[in-house]
Formats: sequence, C-alpha cells, structure tokens
Amino acid sequence: MSYSAPIGDIAHTLRAIAGLNDLIDQDLAGDLDDDVVDAILEEAGKFASEQVAPLNQPGDVAGTKFENGSVAMPAGFKEAYLDWVEAGWGGLAGPEEFGGQGLPLTLAMAVSEIWNAACVSFSENPMLTTGVVDALALHGNDSLKATYLPKLVSGEWSGTMQLTESHAGSDLRFLKTKAEPQGDGSYNLSGTKIFITFGEHDMVENIVHMVLARIPGAPPGTKGISLFLVPKFLVGEDGSLGERNDVHCISTEHKLGIHASPTCVMQMGDNGGATGWLVGEENRGLNCMFTMMNRARLGVGIQGVGIAERAFQQALAYAQERKQGAVAETEKGDMVEIIRHPDVQRMLLDMKAKTAVARTLCYVTAKALDVAERSQDEAERARALAYAGLLTPVAKAYSTDLSVEVASQGIQVHGGMGYIEETGAAQHLRDARITPIYEGTNGIQAIDLVSRKLPMEGGEVVRGHIAELKEIVAGVRGSNEPSFGETADRLEDAISALEEASDWLLRTMSGNPDAALVGACAYLRLFGIASGGAFLAKGALAEQRDDNGNGRTFTVLARHFADQLSVEAPGLARAVSSGADGVLSQGESLLRAS
Repeated sequence: MSYSAPIGDIAHTLRAIAGLNDLIDQDLAGDLDDDVVDAILEEAGKFASEQVAPLNQPGDVAGTKFENGSVAMPAGFKEAYLDWVEAGWGGLAGPEEFGGQGLPLTLAMAVSEIWNAACVSFSENPMLTTGVVDALALHGNDSLKATYLPKLVSGEWSGTMQLTESHAGSDLRFLKTKAEPQGDGSYNLSGTKIFITFGEHDMVENIVHMVLARIPGAPPGTKGISLFLVPKFLVGEDGSLGERNDVHCISTEHKLGIHASPTCVMQMGDNGGATGWLVGEENRGLNCMFTMMNRARLGVGIQGVGIAERAFQQALAYAQERKQGAVAETEKGDMVEIIRHPDVQRMLLDMKAKTAVARTLCYVTAKALDVAERSQDEAERARALAYAGLLTPVAKAYSTDLSVEVASQGIQVHGGMGYIEETGAAQHLRDARITPIYEGTNGIQAIDLVSRKLPMEGGEVVRGHIAELKEIVAGVRGSNEPSFGETADRLEDAISALEEASDWLLRTMSGNPDAALVGACAYLRLFGIASGGAFLAKGALAEQRDDNGNGRTFTVLARHFADQLSVEAPGLARAVSSGADGVLSQGESLLRAS
C-alpha cells in the first residue's frame, strides 16, 4: 500500500496550532521561513513515498537476519539509508557546529512523522541516533564531541541507548553492568543489556552505544549510575576506525511487530571488557540519560502519529474501493463502496480525528522544547520547559494509545481482509502495539504526570494550561460558526472535567498517593482528550479565518472529536475521583483468591 505524506495537515498543524511561525517571527529558527518549511516537507514526503514506504511491508515479511554476531537488514534498507544520509536528513536539527542544520525540533518532529508513517522500522535508527547526539552535545566533553558528533549528526554513524537488563527493566536501581576505571581516562565495561534497538546492523560503519553502568564503590540505587560512551569500533586520533571493541550482539528478539528493526541482546566483557568513556559526571548518568529518554518519548509519540496516519490512509483507500451491501439511500441489492456506509464513515472520521489530535499534542510539545532551548528570555525559557514537562508524558502516552486504537479500527474497516496479513492492515496494529510499552510504559507516563508534573509550582502550570484551553473554546463559541455545532459545549464539558480531576488529584496526592495513582491512567487520557480537542478547535478557528474555499478539514475533525470522542471526559473524571476505593479495597483479595 502506498503512502502520501499529508503535507497540508502537517503544515497547518505546525503553523496554526503548534506555532512554528512564532519561532520564525522571534528569530528563534535561524534562516527558516515559510518557503523553506514547505520545501522541506515536500522533499521529505517525496523521499518517504518513493524510497522508504516501499520497504515497509517487505521488511515486515523478511525481518532481519542474525548470524555469527552480525545483523543483516532486509533488502533495500541499507541503500535507502545511505541515500537518506547523502540527502542530509540526518542533520536536520543537529548542532550546526558539528555539521547539522540547527533547525527547530518542531519541524524535525514533523519530518520524523513522515519517516515513521513510511516505515517505522526504518525510522527507529535515526530516532535513537538523535537521542545520542542530544546527550553527547549536552553532557560530553570536548574530545568526545569532536570525535563522535560529526559522524552521528550526519547519520554516517548510528547510536543506541543501553539501559535495560534482564533483571532491571523500568526500575534501573538494580542494574549490574560494571565500569572499571583504567587510569587513562577510559573505563572497562562488562555486562549484558537487553532490548537494544539497532544494537547491531549493517547500514553504518560504526555504532556508538550509550551505556548505563556502575563504577566500583558507587552509591546503591539510581544515585550510583553513570553513563558511558562505548563505540563498536575504537576511533583513532585522526578519526579513522581501529580495532573492534568488546561489545557484541549475541542474539536478537523475535517480536510481534517492527520486524525490520533489530532488537538486540548486547554483551560486553567476553574478551576482556569493552572500552568506554564517561559522559557527564560519575554517578550522574541517569540525569544524562534522561536527555535522551525525554526526546525519545516524544519520538515514540511521533511514531504513534506516523503509524496511525499510514493505517488511516490504507483504510480510506480500501473503503473507497471495496463494494458491499446496500445502504438506506440505494435500491435494495445494490453494491456500493463501503465508505458510503454511515458506520464506516464514523470509523474513518474517528481514525483521522485521533491521528490529528495525536499530531497536535506532539507538535505543541516540540514547540515548547524549542522555546525552552532557544529563547533569550530566561523567564520564558523556564515557562516553556515546565510546559514541555507537563505535556511530554501526554504526548507519548495518549498519542501511542490512539495509534493502537486507530490501527485496530483500520483492521475493522477492512473486515475479514484486515485479519489477513497480505493486505498489510494487521502490520500497523502489530507495529503500533509496542509504542505504549517502550521508552517508559504508558502507566509510567501517567504516574509521572500525576506525581511529578501536575504538582509543579503548586499546580500553577496545569492551571495555566487549562486557562489557555478555555480561551480556545471561548473563541469557538464567539465565532458563531454554525459548522461547529455543539463543539464549544462538548469541549467545555471536557475541560471542566479536567479541571475538577486536576484539583482532586492535587488535594489527594499528598495525603493518599495510592488513591491518586489508581486514577493516573484515566487522568492522562482525560488530559489528552481535553487538550487535543481544544488544539483541534484552535486549528479550525485558524482555518476559518484563512478560508479560501478549499474546505474545512479541521472544522470537521474538531466537531467530530468533540461530538463522538470528548464525551468520555466526564466519565474519566469520575473514575479519577471515585474509582480508587474499589481497587484498593478489593484488588488484593481478588489477587489472593486467584
């Protein structure tokens, strides 16, 4: 199934909802202007549709091949990746001093959506490499930066995050990988890491691993974790590749989806230990790694957007071609395209509205991160950083939850053919299903939102966000636009539910945290519904101001989301504030009985 990047939807979301033009107007985006943005999106869409999208289904079928410590990518992947590097896509948002273009993260996330929609397995490698660039640029010493960043920024070398061990998944307190000082500034590492995406592959000459490990005598728990750079091949002073380092892939996982992305078990120490270098300070590795993880979480949210968009496009194409039984306005026995069936129209609108909401959440979060990094105003940077912190768990979790829902609805639109692998509809669901799990499960994102982000500044950050959502709804109501229907009323209900649930959690978290955390996932979904619905309405208002007769896509989507999907909000608020007693009083007895 072909893919065509939805350039119009992406560009409108960037400009009218996320506010990319604000960055341009404030000189926070370098030489970027509207024409350059359009050109970048068009070229990315062209490259994705012509070179990356055709890899998606064949790559899923073929998978990667592991043999004698090496991983071979499916046919076509290496060639497409080398063309991608040659075209300069790797350095889009990379630091200019190391060969990058220094463009805003907001635009980079939009382009990343396009790669993910074309082939999520292909996009995994650049996503992890970008995280390594961010961590090294912020925490590495000058020597490490000079040696590794130019090749990482360009994409000529790739990078990984090595956190997880078989006994230490999301809880890193118990990791056992060791790093022994060697007296020359290097460390000798030994240990085993699992679930390492693109830990080994044949698309690049060198792979740069960011590894969490313990130095002897380090404090217990997370306070004793350090971060190390461990290359696959050691690098000489002249930049040439030297001997093979003692870090090897010993197996790959057999997975539900993303088959063309190798997930590796990595071993260090079989031949004397891997040589690595400290990134940042000793015992402060988790702080450094979070630079990568926070960006990776937003990157996974964008993965959800991309997969959802691809699933929607495939379902829409099928519905426009597949003919099936009669609908009310046709004569009995007529065969019509199933897109004329009201329930199929509802499902397709659900899919497109959910995808659009996920897109808004990710782009708005990226824009906040850009302001936090680029503004010259210290107070503005602080506000933007807090806002990005509030939105990041929602952008990751709600977007990926929606991607699973959209992919599942795509199968439903296909009917029985959706259950058949040859159509490709099932691949989207298999690929999407990992996104609520990795880079911090969505349950962890909900805990983070409720326990750490909601109480920021005594709740003032979330109250400021809610006030902005109310302003958008006031604009909808004040527009007196008939095509909005009851959008303002429905969104007001959702925002009121969010406000009530937020106040309850702020009161409850300090005295009864267990009760608050029972409702954490419901609260995150409520937050996503209220915020995403309002963001869509913001896009609709801009669309109407600029209407040139070419249609009102965002108005249709905002109304559908408000009418059909935001109505969950009051029920979710009740689950947050009154659902804990049943779980906490009965849950343990149920578990004992089982």
